Amino acid sequence: MTPFAKAALATLATRGVQAIIVALIVGIVSFAMMQALPGDAAYRIAAGRYGYDMMDAASAEAVRIELGLDQPALVQMWTWLKALAQFDLGTSAVYGTSVAEEIGAQLGYSLLLAAGAVITSLLIALPVGIVTGLRPGGVLDRMTLAVSIFLRAIPAFALGIVLVLVFAVQLKLFPVAGFKGASNLVLPSLTLGLGLAAVSNRVVRDAVAEAMSADWRLFARTKGLSARLTLTRHVLRNASVPVVAYIGVQLAYLIEGVVIVESVFAWPGIGHALVHAIFGRDIAMVQGTALVLGLTYVALNLCIDLACRGIDPRGRAA
Repeated sequence: MTPFAKAALATLATRGVQAIIVALIVGIVSFAMMQALPGDAAYRIAAGRYGYDMMDAASAEAVRIELGLDQPALVQMWTWLKALAQFDLGTSAVYGTSVAEEIGAQLGYSLLLAAGAVITSLLIALPVGIVTGLRPGGVLDRMTLAVSIFLRAIPAFALGIVLVLVFAVQLKLFPVAGFKGASNLVLPSLTLGLGLAAVSNRVVRDAVAEAMSADWRLFARTKGLSARLTLTRHVLRNASVPVVAYIGVQLAYLIEGVVIVESVFAWPGIGHALVHAIFGRDIAMVQGTALVLGLTYVALNLCIDLACRGIDPRGRAA
């Protein structure tokens, strides 16, 4: 077995243990938070099923008995954990459908939005970071630093509203909300992508500047490599390792931003569904959605770890 394969298996085992821990923590915490919300969950669920005009005390009591909400909280939690051990996320209390089916339909839209945000971020951050990293301390470097601080300080929902007002309401270039085609992807992807690029372009800049001042870069130039070959073969590859590693850090912001941005743009993804499930007191849907978000974060970090080991041979040797 090659060193890379051994390292990959070790990384996979570590992330597998983390996934189990994340599943337990996310399930318990989300259940506890839903129990702590004020009001009667049975009434909220009955209202979500039948409407506020048709809901009464009898229908709420029927929902309470049907879903086992009259049982102690620990019993309800233990029932969910036993079902989770069998890879069963349960049934939505409001819609009456499988939570796994609901999440499966919504997760594709969220992944599409996340991919659009990452691509937007890279299209902005990579050229800006490389150019400013080649000339650190210059006018362009200081200007991009100011813009990055400004963009990172703006909350995602506020930036999304501004983009809607400018590009959808005033200029009428893109749709306001929902999803009917590729044009609906532009504004939410730009909202998330600008927030990601605000930080990642500085990471690229620092990595390139550090690589440009390294001894091995000077040695490559001394032995006769052109500036272009030195940049493409040595500087960018060495600079890519911290950049790829930092993408894993940004995944937390991306997952958090997806929940907010999907609500702003009425995007039919998992974040939008999570907000509606919280308002409807759909405990099984909240637990299942939060669990998928947490496991997605673990899976993406696993991909980042493997990518870093593939880029940097020193990591494989270690």
